[in-house]
Amino acid sequence: MSRRIAARRSPIHGNGVFAVTDIPEGVTVVRYRGRLLTHAQANKAHPENTENGHTFLFTLNERYVLDASVEGNIARWINHSCDPNCRAVHEEDPDGDKKKDRILIESIRPIRAGEELSYDYGITLGERQTRRLKQIWACRCGAPNCTGTMLKPKKRGA
Repeated sequence: MSRRIAARRSPIHGNGVFAVTDIPEGVTVVRYRGRLLTHAQANKAHPENTENGHTFLFTLNERYVLDASVEGNIARWINHSCDPNCRAVHEEDPDGDKKKDRILIESIRPIRAGEELSYDYGITLGERQTRRLKQIWACRCGAPNCTGTMLKPKKRGA
């Protein structure tokens, strides 16, 4: 993969990832990497995740989570946006080995050189979404359609 992206300070939040060259629509930009943990291991290692609104955890599948705070790559710095230019794609291992599933970040429209990459984190919490939690998980993307939070509405009956 060519050197199409670079990390630097972001106007959205902290660090971000930016296109170094123009990136066409529909291409894999980067694979999200991190230490493979079970959900139970991730909960034990990071019990405060719902309290600080900052995480490098990415749900890989129903059994595993990627922890990009350990063995992570540049993909961990891609910020959330309510109007993203990328999406996270879950790619299952062809042999059904859940440990070998992958998360790929793919462009969903052309991205200009200098533009910050973003995707919708789609965060869902098992607990009730209180005002406090929405503030903890506040969105700072600045998009006209910004919802003000990275949290997704809970499904009815859930």
